[in-house]
Amino acid sequence: MMATQSNSPAIRQSIAVIGSGYWGKNLVRNFAELGALAAICDTDKATREALAAQYPGCRAVADFAEVLQDDSIQAVSIATPAETHGTLVRQALLAGKDVLVEKPLCLIEDEARSLVALAKQQGRLLMVGHLLWYHPAILKLKELIDSGELGRIQYVYSNRLNLGKIRREENILWSFAPHDVSVILGLLGEMPDAVSAQGGNYLHQQIADITVTMLAFPSGVKSHIFVSWLHPFKEQKLIVVGDRKMAVFDDMEKKDKLLLYPHSIQWKGQIPVANRAEAQPVELDKAEPLREECAHFLDCLKTRRRPRTDGEEGVRVLSVLQRCQEALERKEPKPVRTPSPAPRPWFAHGSAFIDDGVEIGEGTSIWHVSHVLKGSKIGRSCKIGQNVVIGPNAVVGNGVKVQNNVSVYEGVTLEDHVFCGPSMVFTNVFNPRSEIPRMSELKPTLVKRGATLGANCTIVCGTTIGRYAFVGAGAVVTKDVPDYACVMGSPARVSGWMCECGAKLIWQAETSRCSCGAHYGKSTAGVSRVPERAAVEEQPAALASVLEG
Repeated sequence: MMATQSNSPAIRQSIAVIGSGYWGKNLVRNFAELGALAAICDTDKATREALAAQYPGCRAVADFAEVLQDDSIQAVSIATPAETHGTLVRQALLAGKDVLVEKPLCLIEDEARSLVALAKQQGRLLMVGHLLWYHPAILKLKELIDSGELGRIQYVYSNRLNLGKIRREENILWSFAPHDVSVILGLLGEMPDAVSAQGGNYLHQQIADITVTMLAFPSGVKSHIFVSWLHPFKEQKLIVVGDRKMAVFDDMEKKDKLLLYPHSIQWKGQIPVANRAEAQPVELDKAEPLREECAHFLDCLKTRRRPRTDGEEGVRVLSVLQRCQEALERKEPKPVRTPSPAPRPWFAHGSAFIDDGVEIGEGTSIWHVSHVLKGSKIGRSCKIGQNVVIGPNAVVGNGVKVQNNVSVYEGVTLEDHVFCGPSMVFTNVFNPRSEIPRMSELKPTLVKRGATLGANCTIVCGTTIGRYAFVGAGAVVTKDVPDYACVMGSPARVSGWMCECGAKLIWQAETSRCSCGAHYGKSTAGVSRVPERAAVEEQPAALASVLEG
């Protein structure tokens, strides 16, 4: 969720912490040390008095309404029981306060969506305390996955186990698992399409003390989350299995919290054999995650930037948690309802790759294993074949057809209704060397409206292909091609002239009339199409003969 600029005359960064119990007292400490704590709100008198003595100069109040009415307080940090989150967040947003709320955002997905919409309407920040996204190890793990260091991700599992803290207002799934769901969704960058869950209720018939959740993702990745408050020791561990390396994040380790294992699997006689390798520690920044989370919230208050764990991220996590709870109660896999994307006016095959930041026109189709890179623009009603690469920053007009195995590189512009035959080649650097970067020396190539580039031809960069020109199959174009010219050979030379309909022109002196009715003339400037009225005026007798015939 992107917040709009505050209507207040100045950013005050004055925070009131709502709820100062088991976790809230940690928020109080951090905001106080960051110089932003203005008030503490808690219904327990002893807690208020103790914190007021510990943080002199900070007001301690019992009534949430008193905080909302105080114009000197810019934002609230809510750390109350989960069932109160939705109501308190709504009241704070309506009072014009920015909000940091501990996980989960609330307990009902529809309510969460309405809170996100309200924050946007009010121009307020809404951030959810998914703490692990402020842990240096998780940020580094995300970086390693995105860079391909681990290879293709195959499996993710997490254990969050302890003896206590046992709750009665929520089960273990809602108490422990939000952190793991948030991290797994963020690391994989996708929502699960199926969920299954099992649990055990040992201390209370209606409250699960242990749950194991399985998530299946559209990419084929599987994940499981094991949470328990009936465990003999504390364990917080996340393992990511890639086909190149495996990563282990162990938050209980004091020194090496993130390790990479470059294990490999080799097949010998059709039998998989595991090859073990030594663990590789990953160097991490030293930072307290909660301090980083609080500082991030303050920075967002100042800059009005979108928080890393904003309300929309909170909705995604809540959506999965709700499906996990339903699966837990029904003891069967439950598909996840993901928001339906807006219908696209263009088609891309499931194996195609479409980067963010591209423009694709209505009616365009993109087929198997093709890739449109960022910054590229493709017009309406284009046909992009198989194994085609476009971009980055290439421009393709309307009605263009690009056949299989063609790469339209940066610097290439195709005007409307250009035809690129199978396996034809564009270049964009005149004198490439592998060891010398020359992307700053790109030479632009322009292919004008209606031109045809035959199969396996090569267009050397820095050239212009004229309107309705025709480049023969296998030709190598090293200089500009005039409008309507047919060029063949290596290097390509003009061998004739073509009509806009694709037929070769037959000349009588300096004029030619195609069987389709189009009329052309030659001059020192080249070949051009003659408007019908001009053609009648120049050759009335010839036209009359045609009409009579």
